[in-house]
Amino acid sequence: MIRVDSVSKHFGGIKAVDNVSLEIRAGTITGLIGPNGAGKTTLFNIIAGVYPPTCGRIHLDGEDITGCKPYQLFAKGLLRTFQIAHEFSSLTVLENFMMVPAGQVGEILPNAWLQRSKVCRQDAKIRKQAESVIEFLNLSQVADERSGNLSGGQKKLLELGRTMMLDAKAVLLDEVGAGVNRTLLNDIGDAILRLNRERGYTFCMIEHDMEFISRLCDPVIVMAEGTVLTEGSAAEVRANEQVIEAYLGRGLKNRPPTTTPTAA
Repeated sequence: MIRVDSVSKHFGGIKAVDNVSLEIRAGTITGLIGPNGAGKTTLFNIIAGVYPPTCGRIHLDGEDITGCKPYQLFAKGLLRTFQIAHEFSSLTVLENFMMVPAGQVGEILPNAWLQRSKVCRQDAKIRKQAESVIEFLNLSQVADERSGNLSGGQKKLLELGRTMMLDAKAVLLDEVGAGVNRTLLNDIGDAILRLNRERGYTFCMIEHDMEFISRLCDPVIVMAEGTVLTEGSAAEVRANEQVIEAYLGRGLKNRPPTTTPTAA
């Protein structure tokens, strides 16, 4: 679904991502792990169009998307969530979901008067879809709550639910479990698994909770110092001596020292 070919990103003299090549296969939940400063979020930002790569190419479902802007990738079905949720805090949960679909007739002000019936029909259809997402995520009890009042875990569910308002090809999840209590984390994990198994969503997720990664992800890709260190099952990765050394901060065996990137 996503192919990264020899991608690098330099910030001045710092190589935050250094000649990375990897594949995220369609229909998988791929984990992306590594110590702080490994280049994980920078790579996500390159794939999602926030940063252009210094060199290399990105492909989505066989199409070269290198240099595409986030709104263009949104239209192509490549979506992402953020470590810190970006909800519309003054809108309700239901309204947050209804904001997502692009090209709504009512977005053009004159249509509110000239095509009122069409606007109402489309709004009703979008509302029904949003209510279905709310039910899927067990958020019915907060459907009419302002999203700014939600807990951290509920906000992560809200971000995940917004991806369900579109025909997503691939979703990038940036530390979906950060700051979330274990009960809600289990709910988020259940939702991700259901979306993957029942709706065929392809996920790639950055996460530090190895228990969460082990439950959801296969394969797991490990980054360190801006490069891909290894790839395998969660069990293989946890037993890999190079991975252990990278997390403990002792450097990589048989590799000369390099500049440590400051970008996560």
